[in-house]
Amino acid sequence: MKKDYYEVLGVNRDASSEEIKKAYRKLAMKHHPDRNPDNPKAEEHFKEAKEAYETLSDAQKRAAYDQYGHAASDAGMGAGGFGGFGGGAGGFDFGDIFGDIFGGGRGGGGRSNVQRGADLRYNLKITLEQAARGTETQIRVPTMAECETCKGSGAKPGTSPTTCTTCGGHGQVRMQQGFFSIQQTCPRCHGSGKMIASPCKDCQGSGRVKQHKTLSVKIPAGVDNDDRIRLSGEGEHGVNGGPAGDLYVVIHITPHVVFQRDHNDLHCEMPVSFATAAMGGEIEIPTLDSSARIKIPAETQSGKTFRLRGKGIKGVRSSTYGDLHCHVVVETPVNLTERQKELLREFEAINQKDSARHNPRAKSWMDKVKEFFGQ
Repeated sequence: MKKDYYEVLGVNRDASSEEIKKAYRKLAMKHHPDRNPDNPKAEEHFKEAKEAYETLSDAQKRAAYDQYGHAASDAGMGAGGFGGFGGGAGGFDFGDIFGDIFGGGRGGGGRSNVQRGADLRYNLKITLEQAARGTETQIRVPTMAECETCKGSGAKPGTSPTTCTTCGGHGQVRMQQGFFSIQQTCPRCHGSGKMIASPCKDCQGSGRVKQHKTLSVKIPAGVDNDDRIRLSGEGEHGVNGGPAGDLYVVIHITPHVVFQRDHNDLHCEMPVSFATAAMGGEIEIPTLDSSARIKIPAETQSGKTFRLRGKGIKGVRSSTYGDLHCHVVVETPVNLTERQKELLREFEAINQKDSARHNPRAKSWMDKVKEFFGQ
């Protein structure tokens, strides 16, 4: 059985991309076969770490893994699937490996330096009523955007980046590592192929600055906890002209004072007085839309459930409404007056004269107790 990828890298499930990369570099340096020629398990640990990193460092693959676990790999989910380690069947993409270890990012053989922006996640809290009916709201999201001062070049206005003298502008360098000739991301220009002599003071040469943007989000009627709404292109700005990532708005429904949701059904407790439960009656209960009246039959017991069809929620992918389940809770009276106590004592005395008739459940339970003790 495969190990959990987060356990392999030794990071929490909410670890940032930088934490994941840092953990992978540490393990790759520690377990690389060239560093451990006498340890046959080193290569196995090295492969595990690389496989975990290749999945968790990719936003789409990580999202699929978080939802489906290793089954996502078997089904080929995520951009480009989860297959192998690269470099051919069963092989290693050493340019990718050493590029990560020696500071170049994922810049293996001949890859473009244009990078898609990172996907972002925003946790949005809404009420049950908003989830049921749908709503539109505005959110303020932190993001990395193109620096307006340098127009994304990273260079101080009036100056321009120059060609990197280490890689000749290719963004890749070739180096010898043991028996292998490895192409990796240039450690000087980090794959951009350019050098900046006078960095922009606003973005410190990165070409991107942290900003906040306000977005309008339409919440469809029927959304449930952990449903995700994708806002295409609203993630982080791309690098070197790459496309922006996406923003995923994750729904979290706040607890309701009356109702509990179970998919499209709603549940609520319905307190009923001792007298109403015994003699029957009618009570009014709230629904998400308005209210309804329920007839309580005489001799209703605590725990009985009344179902109101179609008074639940119509889910996003459902064609019909769920039901409202009202669970009876017979309430024991409190803070009794002396007169009430007197009446109850009189009632209990009459009740005891024929308890088998008036309290059949209690008698049945006592009979079972006596049978258990052999009386």
